[in-house]
Amino acid sequence: TFVSDAENWFCECPKLYSGKLCQFATCDENPCGNGATCFPKSRRDAVCLCPYGRSGILCNDTIDISHPSFNGTDVFGYTSFLSYSTIPNITFYYEFHLKFQLANHHSALQDNLIFFTGQKGQGLNGDDFLELGLRNGRVVYSYNLGSGTATIISKPLDLTLNIHVIHLGRYLQKGWLKVDDQKNKTITSPGRLVGLNVFSQFYLGGYREYTPELLPKGPRFKNSFQGCIFDVQVRTSMNQEFKSPGTPEGHPNSGRSVGQCKDSPCSLIKCRNGGKCRESGSTVYCDCLTGWKGAFCTETVSVCEPEHNPPHLCKQGGTCVPLPNGYTCHCPLGATGAYCEQG
Repeated sequence: TFVSDAENWFCECPKLYSGKLCQFATCDENPCGNGATCFPKSRRDAVCLCPYGRSGILCNDTIDISHPSFNGTDVFGYTSFLSYSTIPNITFYYEFHLKFQLANHHSALQDNLIFFTGQKGQGLNGDDFLELGLRNGRVVYSYNLGSGTATIISKPLDLTLNIHVIHLGRYLQKGWLKVDDQKNKTITSPGRLVGLNVFSQFYLGGYREYTPELLPKGPRFKNSFQGCIFDVQVRTSMNQEFKSPGTPEGHPNSGRSVGQCKDSPCSLIKCRNGGKCRESGSTVYCDCLTGWKGAFCTETVSVCEPEHNPPHLCKQGGTCVPLPNGYTCHCPLGATGAYCEQG
């Protein structure tokens, strides 16, 4: 019998059946469709935690996800997550770009994973890993190449921004992190090892495991992300184009309890100084007017930078040096003149 009470509706079930739709006895006769995780809520009741691309009580409905939304750790102790195939050639060099939007400023900033890849399962100090998360309102970026952990912590996030932008990277032992329009921060990892050897998949937003205790002894974020993560891009060499993770590109291998972000990202981004927000597929960015750059067009373009219009005139490998009014050219050996134009 279907009983409705404004917001709270439920079915009154005959004996031996339970669940919101009287759909099961227990998880032994798993009623969840499409590879969902069945969780026995009580001896006679179960809940279906839906895999990536599915929703509904029995996970029978398909949903199209362009901007994944994660809901932290659920009441059953599971995190929502996406996992992608292992990122190849990440040993000596990598750069990541990504954007995120927080669901709820209080709990979403406490202790939440953004992404993880590493040697997983031993929980030993020497396990290589790469991890990004939020703790106490700041972005935390950590990696261990096998001889000790390096950690960079950002300044507190500016919570008036609806969408945050992260750029991070590493070359051998040296790592760097740039958050929104904060200054770039750098670190060098301890010990002598210079290569990151990871075997696990690339986890976004959370872990497949029931608890994160099996992860290497790094920051070990306890909860999955709360909010949306999108435009994740990676490259493993300076000369490469940035690409989405996954095989095929942009496609996760698996996931759990991931929804679609509700708001269009451009409704949440405030580009400054005349910049315009642009959306393209799942990508969003600020298109800045001449003279401005940065995630939100808040950083000025120096007269010596390649983006400056007009470009500087230093020739023959001369180095452009900004001055209070204009610039000067420092010429290499064998060149002279105001713009190093003479031999």
